[in-house]
Amino acid sequence: MAEDSGAALNPCPPSAAAADGDSTRRTARPGTKRLLLTLSVLLSFLSGLPFLLKSTEIYRSPLPFRSIDSLSSRLQSDHPTLPCRFQAVLLRPDADRFLADRLGSLISEDLVKRTSNDPVSGGCGKNFSVSVTIDSGAGCVRSSVGAGDACLWRCGVADFSGLGGGDEDVDELLDSALREGSECLGSGGGRVYTVVVIERDVAGEGVQVVVGKHRHAWLVGKVSEPEAVSMIGKIFVEIFMNGGKKAGEIGKAEFMPVGADGSVVLSFSLLNADPSDWVYNWEFQKIEKIMLAPVVEALAPIANITVESQLIGRFYTILQSHLFLIGTRNWVNSNEWHLDTSITAAGQSKVLQFVVYVPSARECPLVLQLPDGETSKTNGFISPMWGGIVVWNPPMCSKDSQRTYLAKNIISTQELQKIFQVFIGQLRLLFGLRSNYLDATEMGISRFLNSERGFTEWELDLLYRHHTCFNLLSCATTLESLSKLVQSLPRMIIMDEIGKQVKFSLEAASLALRNASLGIYDASAVSARKARALAEDAFFHPSIMSISYSSIEHYFAIYMPFFAPVSLHVLLAAIKELKRYKRERAKYLTSADQARAAS
Repeated sequence: MAEDSGAALNPCPPSAAAADGDSTRRTARPGTKRLLLTLSVLLSFLSGLPFLLKSTEIYRSPLPFRSIDSLSSRLQSDHPTLPCRFQAVLLRPDADRFLADRLGSLISEDLVKRTSNDPVSGGCGKNFSVSVTIDSGAGCVRSSVGAGDACLWRCGVADFSGLGGGDEDVDELLDSALREGSECLGSGGGRVYTVVVIERDVAGEGVQVVVGKHRHAWLVGKVSEPEAVSMIGKIFVEIFMNGGKKAGEIGKAEFMPVGADGSVVLSFSLLNADPSDWVYNWEFQKIEKIMLAPVVEALAPIANITVESQLIGRFYTILQSHLFLIGTRNWVNSNEWHLDTSITAAGQSKVLQFVVYVPSARECPLVLQLPDGETSKTNGFISPMWGGIVVWNPPMCSKDSQRTYLAKNIISTQELQKIFQVFIGQLRLLFGLRSNYLDATEMGISRFLNSERGFTEWELDLLYRHHTCFNLLSCATTLESLSKLVQSLPRMIIMDEIGKQVKFSLEAASLALRNASLGIYDASAVSARKARALAEDAFFHPSIMSISYSSIEHYFAIYMPFFAPVSLHVLLAAIKELKRYKRERAKYLTSADQARAAS
């Protein structure tokens, strides 16, 4: 019984058992079926990896990173400036070329001194040229250095006898003469700022200096050569370059009340403090056509302006005093002044509120007092980047008024014109200009002529230059931030629309720089505004921070629990099988060598 049970426990034949007992000998070649089967499973996993990566990849539209870096470095290293061309015209009996060259050199030196502390200098910087022309009526001479004959004063075009009229007549006469002489004006590059010196005696008056509403000014009277040079340089820099502002005071971001998309909503509100006293309405469409439409047209290159109005019947801002001090901040509170705007004000558009406040009988008449103790001439004030307010006291207003004025009234057209003249002055202040030049004696100017559009041509040029520079720098900064963000997050979604917006933004910026180099202010302002708007749209595109965004660590954290366990086992099995095959093959080769050596 013992032998039978021992035979049952050893199923292998004696020869096989003997062979397995010798771990260093193998007489049969090892098979490859197990190895091939294991490797095929591993290769199937490896071949599926590209499909997995393709199915989980994030779409990224290619962005022109080099072009973005080039634009940014160009604008940061060299602040964008637009060329300004100046010419001085002397109407005098004798013409001397040597005098013209000397005056041109002296005026250029004076401009350099005046702009030495301000690298921007009204958007012109040091990018200006000066020409001097002496016109005697019968002939003229011109300085050897200038802005090109085609854009300068043509001699003999002005009638000396017509210069004795009023300032408006002189302004139109000089404008006609300059436009006739500026053949390149039609191309947009002929914006030449001119100061005309008319040497004649003015009985009982000193030297009269008048700045026109176009792009020229004139001096009437007898002036010495140093006085003429100083006055001409002052007009060129302080007026035509900086708009009467001190160096570097205009053109900053706080004076750019335009939305990132280049849009501005002018919201006009008529607020009746207490309808139980009186209710006033207005003919807004009529006054908009007369006074606001020219302003909107003039500012079109720098902003897409939308005008809207509303009438609020009950507005509680009861004041205990009839004399309100301007400068206190508690009257304009955005949390209490619920001024609704239309849907056009949504998004990145900027809203400027202009309010006509009709006080109640208890407040009336409400007069605004300046910090120096004087009463306000306009009875209004501005809140920077918010808008402006005008307090309008109705004709029936008196301190002893009783609440018996329940009839609806209409503000007369004459009163509305006065109110909107104040609003236009407030809009000028919000854009960084003076509200008016009625008191310009401290500047040494006798008179400034006003434009029907609310902005003179040289003021619009100033705004065009500043907004061009500001929008180009903003565009470059936004695109540079977008470029750094995209490159730092390799798994951020970049849609084709973003790529197109970046491309079009760069093209618009390039066009703005090209127009700026040619001195085409309005076209460069339009292109710069478009470039900034496209850059902002690309940076704030909704798809950039979508739900599909994930970092590479997040990516592995999602898929590793599914594929790591199986893949690891398959890889370990393949490695183990490969080691076994190499070991058995080495045994076989060793046994074969020993067999050949024994024979």
